[in-house]
Amino acid sequence: QVQLVESGGGLVQAGGSLRLSCAASGTIFSINVMGWYRQAPGKQRELVAVISSGGSTNYADSVKGRFTISRDNTKNTVYLQMSSLKAEDTAVYYCNAPRIGPIKDLWGQGTQVTVSS
Repeated sequence: QVQLVESGGGLVQAGGSLRLSCAASGTIFSINVMGWYRQAPGKQRELVAVISSGGSTNYADSVKGRFTISRDNTKNTVYLQMSSLKAEDTAVYYCNAPRIGPIKDLWGQGTQVTVSS
């Protein structure tokens, strides 16, 4: 069974940094797109950043210049380096893979990021 498992969330002061990781486990041949989404209390889930297997990236305007998405294809792992964090970055962050083999729209369990002002 393929799973996405996030780690690295926590509490940080405004202006600080955190690095999130998401590892895909199970029988995996290749993963094209992987991404990070977030959901703040009372708000809809929103895209944060995505990255293709070739390294092409796309970011939400709100995080451009502050967050960096990267991946290690040999480990089936995607990372989100978050810097200059703001209180409005507080949310549950979810890892997503739109497709892994026959599995569509796979999500991780989420990891809480809390930024104190």
